[in-house]
Amino acid sequence: MYTQANNTNQLVSTVANKRISCKMRIEPARMACSGGIPQLSHRLIDSLAFRFTAKAFRAFPKALTTSFPVRSTQQAFHKVLTCASDDDVFTWDDVVRISKPETLSDDPSDLRGYWEKIKICNRRLESQSEFLSFVIEDQIVGYIHKGFAENLRSFKDVFTFPPENSNSNGSSITLHSSLSTDEDRTGAVGDVIKSLGEEHIPGIRNELYPVTSSFGASIFFSLERAAAPYFGIKAYGVQMNGYVEKDGKKFLWIGKRSQQKTTYPGMLDQLVAGGLSYTSWCCFIYGH
Repeated sequence: MYTQANNTNQLVSTVANKRISCKMRIEPARMACSGGIPQLSHRLIDSLAFRFTAKAFRAFPKALTTSFPVRSTQQAFHKVLTCASDDDVFTWDDVVRISKPETLSDDPSDLRGYWEKIKICNRRLESQSEFLSFVIEDQIVGYIHKGFAENLRSFKDVFTFPPENSNSNGSSITLHSSLSTDEDRTGAVGDVIKSLGEEHIPGIRNELYPVTSSFGASIFFSLERAAAPYFGIKAYGVQMNGYVEKDGKKFLWIGKRSQQKTTYPGMLDQLVAGGLSYTSWCCFIYGH
């Protein structure tokens, strides 16, 4: 599928308006973002895949997983950013709806629609107090919601919690001191993920994501991809755009996802895109 564009900015704007980048949390995983501009992780996109059922998000309070209200075409886009009642559920209809701007600007450099989607991804930042820092070797590598953290408390040989009588604000969860190597950590946490199973972490893919403090930093251990948002780690993706010359004009080559995909089935997409797994991360970092 091709879409004509007059310049690169318009190409970017076209893509931004075609596919929403909202990947839960952050709802939980957005809490892993630091600084003014969010680092939108590939796993955030994946998090919308789990059918938006109560079972899929039972580890998190309902207030964190309900969405903004459904808007009519007459409503201003900013109303989408307000929180809805607890009776509303974020559905695929909402994904499609908020990916369509109210009006299309004639200015190809106008990326307001893109920034509005980033604002949506970063809603509920006031809920940061409901999360515990996930710390390894004195580095914050993620944020875990207190509700989900209770599922980890019984694994005392893997996770270390702050004393129950301590002030939870500013407290952190870390791995047991006996887990000193990345191999030990990967195996121990992997066993926990298997024990929790689909009931608490749906969509297990047997694919590992590297756990780091920042892009390009040393890898502390590897974590099941489906568990990435529950531990609030930073995840990264790689995208590739394709351009085609046709009759002297430049077109953007847009792909369409298979209907069998668990995430965003049948929706428009970049030519190539995917999460940066542990294996590809190593090849990328050491082959750079």
